[in-house]
Amino acid sequence: QVELVESGGGLVQAGGSLRLSCAGSGSILSINVMGWYRQAPGEQRELVAQITSGTDSNYADSVKGRFTISRDNAKNTVYLQMNSLKPEDTAVYYCKAAGLRYSRRIGSITQLYTADFWGQGTQVTVSS
Repeated sequence: QVELVESGGGLVQAGGSLRLSCAGSGSILSINVMGWYRQAPGEQRELVAQITSGTDSNYADSVKGRFTISRDNAKNTVYLQMNSLKPEDTAVYYCKAAGLRYSRRIGSITQLYTADFWGQGTQVTVSS
C-alpha cells in the first residue's frame, strides 16, 4: 500500500525557518511530480511549490526567494526548506505525489497502476 508521510511542521517565530519532509512508502516505481500545498483556515488549498522528476520547479509568488523545494528520487522523498517565515505562512501543509506509478501483486500477477496521492498534512504555525 502506498503512503505519503509528512514531517517537520511546528511552531516558529516570524523570520525563522522550518524544513518539511514527505516520504513515500510502498511499492513505488516512479513519481512524476511532487509538490507542496497549503490550506489556511477558511481558505482554499493552494499550491506552494512543485518539482518534476527532472528537478524542474515552480513556486507560488508569495514564497519565491524564501522557500526551496527539492527531492530525492531514490528515497521517494520531497523536501520544502522554508526560510524567512511570515505569519501569513501559517497553514496545514500537504504533500502531493502526482503520476505516482506503483505495483500491486494480485495472486501470481503483478499489476501496475498510476494515481495521485496526498499526505495527511502537517501544521506550520508562524507567530508574530
